[in-house]
Amino acid sequence: MSFTCSECGYSTVKWLGRCPECQAWGTLEEKGANSSKVKTKVKKSSAAKPISEIDSTLAQARSTFVPEFDRVLGGGIVPGAVVLLSGEPGVGKSTLLLDVAAKIAMFGVKVLYVTGEESAGQVRLRAERINALADSLLLAAETDLGSVLGMIEAEQPELLVVDSIQTLASSEVEGIPGGVTQVREVASALIREAKARSLPTVLVGHITKDGTIAGPRLLEHLVDVVCTFEGERHSRLRMLRAVKNRFGPTDDVGCFDMEENGIKSLEDPSGLFLSRSGANPPGTCLTVTQEGKRPLLVEVQSLITESAGGQSRRSVSGVDSSRVAMMLAVLSQNVSQANLAKSDVFTATVGGAKLSEPASDLAICMSLASALLGKPLARQLVAIGEVSLSGEIRNVPNLGQRLNEAKRLGITHAVVAKGAMTNVAAPEKMKVEECEHIAGAVESMLTKQALREQK
Repeated sequence: MSFTCSECGYSTVKWLGRCPECQAWGTLEEKGANSSKVKTKVKKSSAAKPISEIDSTLAQARSTFVPEFDRVLGGGIVPGAVVLLSGEPGVGKSTLLLDVAAKIAMFGVKVLYVTGEESAGQVRLRAERINALADSLLLAAETDLGSVLGMIEAEQPELLVVDSIQTLASSEVEGIPGGVTQVREVASALIREAKARSLPTVLVGHITKDGTIAGPRLLEHLVDVVCTFEGERHSRLRMLRAVKNRFGPTDDVGCFDMEENGIKSLEDPSGLFLSRSGANPPGTCLTVTQEGKRPLLVEVQSLITESAGGQSRRSVSGVDSSRVAMMLAVLSQNVSQANLAKSDVFTATVGGAKLSEPASDLAICMSLASALLGKPLARQLVAIGEVSLSGEIRNVPNLGQRLNEAKRLGITHAVVAKGAMTNVAAPEKMKVEECEHIAGAVESMLTKQALREQK
């Protein structure tokens, strides 16, 4: 088997996304591959109409009855829309889609679920475990494209789920299932069918070692929505993000809780990122991070111990190691007691949350300072701000939304950058203190907490 560039004729034994000879993208095709022979109905082209006369109700989203899934899609799934869902193996893509299919089928909507990776019996066992049994949910274990198209013609479903597109193959073209030619042909045929029948379709896509969707890049351009399902294998939290969405925004995130008996939407996921103990030990600080448009309250914990060996250790989980190293350097320069050269430093978040934005710098610094000095911060304290290399605290976007989320969860005190509250109204009954420098913030917060404990 060989692949030939349609632009310059370059030939290679494996498929490449970009031709090394002419530098063109997506032009390498399997040598000898036949053109598509999948039969489609010939229809007369409809006359063009004024845009004001187009019926917009045909493109209105319909709820999937899974709130977090609807949130990411932009309110629901649009008739005729094709959604591509990707994610790491074992993250829960099949479980999520089986739950979505069952929820829709419970309202009398006929759903066709095609699985090419598992037998029908395996999917039935999972459906029993997550309570996803419905009479309107049709299940088929099939890998032939022609058979799937025949099922669509016979059953006339109102939703199609294909798990996964890399397992389907067409007998009309050459190549193995999952190959570039087969994926392109299968995707094109299913998309044509979805558009012709106004059939909403969800396709599961495998990913490569680099984290990108397997197959030609053309696949992502053909579909209407591209979503990624993310989550740590040892964490209950799963997040759904839209990378591309023709029907809504791509800056929202859906949160799910993966349990033994299935998956459920999390409308308020902040509880997963907070410890359950009543006491507030040294080294603990709260912050509010933004996942898309959604603010999440996250707890940062730090532990500093004397190094047993000759070389100190720096270990992190859920936070960026380079930012923690920067915050350690800032503390060493601006806090008099911060001698960390011979100390092991451990910093982590609770519940598997990930902090990647600079707005969490201040909370990381406060957590490290609290652990270093052995003094706890107030339990109802949240720190929000970016810390520069000079120790200056800077303002962050969406501060008002972050403070309102903290207030909603019972937080009574906040530390922000100086001047950050100029155009932001503080939530009712929340004390917001503005600090210009990290040294002043550490001294102020630890001193006030010590006075509270004395009282």
